[in-house]
Amino acid sequence: MNDARRRLTVVAGVLAALTLFVAVAAASELGSGQITVDIRIHHSRYEPSVLTVPLGRPIRFVFHNEDPIEHEWIVGDAQVHEAHRTGTEQRHGERPTEVSIPALGTVTTIVTFPASGPLLYICHLPGHEAYGMAGTLTIR
Repeated sequence: MNDARRRLTVVAGVLAALTLFVAVAAASELGSGQITVDIRIHHSRYEPSVLTVPLGRPIRFVFHNEDPIEHEWIVGDAQVHEAHRTGTEQRHGERPTEVSIPALGTVTTIVTFPASGPLLYICHLPGHEAYGMAGTLTIR
């Protein structure tokens, strides 16, 4: 990828994240109802990889996996991720903060975060985190 295209890709990513932040912020001002956040998975990356959501509101995450391989979305603190790096769970679905997303599939989960602060979301399938399949979620 040439430098101009790389810069354009970075700018597009920043604009997408900013747009999502503004949309979520605007929705949080409108009341206490559910907010929908779409996360695209493309080339083993989450898009957007930086999110801010309101505290105490139900957030409906919709994952669109455009890759021909399975991924997962685990959101939590450092302790949660350390357990998953060495864990043996093959599939997720019981906990709304741990989701398996099939190849070329769409999955939805709803999470209400009870505390503010930063969390990470990571795909812990072999090699995915090392490749950069991670994001930051701030709850305000």
